[in-house]
Order: sequence, then structure tokens, then C-alpha cells
Amino acid sequence: MVLTTTEFDTIAAISTPPGEGGISIVRISGEEAVDVAKKIYRGKNLDKVASNTINYGHIVDPSTDEEIDEVMLSVMRAPHTYTKEDIIEINCHGGIVATNRILQLVLSNGARMAEPGEFTKRAFLNGRIDLSQSEAVMDLIEAKTDRSMQAAISQLDGNLSHLIKHLRKDILDVLAQVEVNIDYPEYDDVETMTSNLLREKANDVHSRIVQLLATAKQGKILRDGLATSIIGRPNVGKSSLLNNLLHEDKAIVTDVPGTTRDVLEEYVNVRGVPLKLVDTAGIRDTTDKVEKIGVDRSRKAINSADLVLLVLNASEPLTDEDKELLAATKAKQRIIVLNKTDLPNKVDLGEIKRLAKSKNVISTSAIKANGLTHLESLIAEMFFNEGIESSQNDVMVTNARHIGLLNQAKSALEDVLKGLDEGMPVDLVQIDMTRCWDFLGEITGDSYQDELIDQLFSQFCLGK
Repeated sequence: MVLTTTEFDTIAAISTPPGEGGISIVRISGEEAVDVAKKIYRGKNLDKVASNTINYGHIVDPSTDEEIDEVMLSVMRAPHTYTKEDIIEINCHGGIVATNRILQLVLSNGARMAEPGEFTKRAFLNGRIDLSQSEAVMDLIEAKTDRSMQAAISQLDGNLSHLIKHLRKDILDVLAQVEVNIDYPEYDDVETMTSNLLREKANDVHSRIVQLLATAKQGKILRDGLATSIIGRPNVGKSSLLNNLLHEDKAIVTDVPGTTRDVLEEYVNVRGVPLKLVDTAGIRDTTDKVEKIGVDRSRKAINSADLVLLVLNASEPLTDEDKELLAATKAKQRIIVLNKTDLPNKVDLGEIKRLAKSKNVISTSAIKANGLTHLESLIAEMFFNEGIESSQNDVMVTNARHIGLLNQAKSALEDVLKGLDEGMPVDLVQIDMTRCWDFLGEITGDSYQDELIDQLFSQFCLGK
């Protein structure tokens, strides 16, 4: 259901990050947005300025006539705004004190504090964007690479929405035809004709959903990042490798084994792929209570990783601990990094390949930054082996909620085909077809529960 803007009160929030900066923005949205601004703004008559204009003036405390700040005030009138309501944006000098003073004036003169994501929630409820586009707003804010940003923009532009709406329309058309055939049969073999019609459409939609789900692995990596654990026994160069990939010294590097005692997490852009790098404590038997906690967390990081970078010391023969780690990570997507190749080689490469049963072995020197380009190329090839550029113009599924609903829709279609194969009555089979239609509608928000909407938008940042 699309609500009218008159059903909402006027809200306000700071839409820029807290702290010092060139400007801060206080956003107001609602039927009384202009009236609220007029009470505290000294400048042009806001009733007479044109929409989509920015106007110079001052914010003044009406109770004391104290001038708070020199501002530029934007006026945007409904319905051609982000929320489809009247919007005022006060661009003031960046800083915590001035921004908060202005927000408090706005709140004391007729607006209330917005909830997290409430501006975007209103854009959805007022019909400007659908639910998948709303989620793309947050994906765009949180994008960590150019490619993840492009995927979010594609979804925000409605590419996924259009595809889902076409699928739902095709399903609705066939359901309508089935109803006509059942209610007004013109032929003796109407049951067979209707079954064939359902089968053809179920196969077609199923195939298109499968194609869409094929993008899910890459899409989820672009959105959430590739969870990558750097593991190995102490003092093999894990922290040095992390620092090289980050191009900055985030982890402490010493010759003392056990320096890293906890799990460190950082994001890095590798050929457009966001890596969530986890530098773990060196895995070894230890009596140190603090180090032991770090080792336990390192073992858990292996289980949760999408990719494991197993670092071995090329200047030493394989140890029993190395062999245990090779065995422990054999079921994971893994790259074996032979580090410290700037020192005399003492490791048996043939033994490593035999134990690892993998060709993904890279030689590096983290101190001299050798081999990192090869490592980055291999990571990109492993997870985007068909080239992500070729899919940039296509629809890509990036959201776990969407993936789950698409899988449910696919399962409903499989139930349709199974029912037809077993000779079930058409009026029962079409129930599963309708279930598929409903699942797809939940992606775009054409069908939803209020609890879902509240939960989704509560994850947004305040002011968006």
C-alpha cells in the first residue's frame, strides 16, 4: 500500500557524520518542514523561493534572537524530493556544537527526531522506490570498492526490480489464464492444456531465477566482502603480509613469536574485490593464557573464512604445526603463501604440493613486497574467474535476503513441476505458483509485513 505524505509528521536529523568538517547538513522532511525552517531562518521568504534552490541566510534562536550560524538552506518541495515530501536541508559549518544547536532548534520548533533510516523508509512507503532499491541505498553508503558501488547503483536504478516485476507479471498472466480455463472451459482437453501452460511457464521462470542466482556468489562478495583469514604458525610473516595488502602498518611486526594475540580485521580492495582481511594469532601450542585465547579465535576464523591465506616460512623446513594447518584447511578455498623468499630457501616445494594437493602456491617476500601482485591476481581469478566486468551491465543479486527469497521461489516452482508430474489437480498446483509470486513480491516490497519493514530500516544510519 502506498501512503500519502499527510499521514506522516515532520522529522529531522543530522545527515552528515559527526565531527569537524567543512559543512554539516541538518535534514527536515514532512508537511511542515518549511514552516519549521521559517521559525529559525533569517533570510529570504521561504514561502516565495522556488523549489530546488539554495538560499543564503542565518539560523537564529527565536527565543533569544541569538545568531547561531551562517548557512545555506536548500528548499525542495513535494513530490519531487527524496521522500516525496517537502524537504529542507540546512548546510551549516561542520562541527559538533553548531550542528547540534541547529538540530535542537529544529526539534523545539515543530519537528521530531527521525528514526534510523526513516527518510528512506518514507521514500519507500510513499512509492518513490521499492524495497530492493531502499536496501541498495545502504549498500551504496557501505560500498568498499568501485565494483561494489556499481552493483549498488545498478540495484538502486531498479535493474533488479524490473526483472522481478517482469517475472511476477509473467506468473500473474499465466495464473489468470489458468483461472479462465478452469471457469470457462471451451475444450474437452482443457485440463491437459492448462497443465501444459503451467509447466511451460514454471520451467521458463525457474530457468530465469536459476540464472539470477548464479550471480549470487559474486554479488554477495561485492556487498559483504570476501572473509579472508591469514593463518600460520607464529613468526612466519602474517602481519607483514596484512600490512603489505593494506599498504599501511596496521599490525605490529616483530621477530618475537606470539606478538599478535588477537584477531585483527581490516578491509582491503584487491582488483575491485573487497577483502575482509583477518590477521590471526599464530597457531601453536602455548601455555600463555592470553595467547591461547587468540589461538582459539584463530581456529574459529578458519571455519568462518571464505578464503584462507596459509602462510609458511620458506626459509625453514615444514614443521609438524605446518602440516597440521595444511590438513586443517584442505576443505577450504585456500592459497598457500611461501613467505620470506628473500632468505635462503629450505622448504621442500614438492612436499608442500603433495600435502596440499593444490596448485595455488605463491612465493612472496612480505618485507620486500615481492609476489603480492601475483597473489592479488590469483584471488581475483579464484572468485571472479569469468571476469566481473562482463556482468556489470547485467542484474546481480547481492543481498542475502533476496537470495533466500529467490531460493524459496525456485523451490515453489519445483513443487509446481512435481505436482504436474504426479497428476495433481491444476487448482492445487497453482497454489505453489502463487507462492512463487508472493516470494518474489517480498523482494521488491509489493508484499511485506510491517515487522520486516521496521527491522530492515532500523539497520540504516541515522539521517538517511
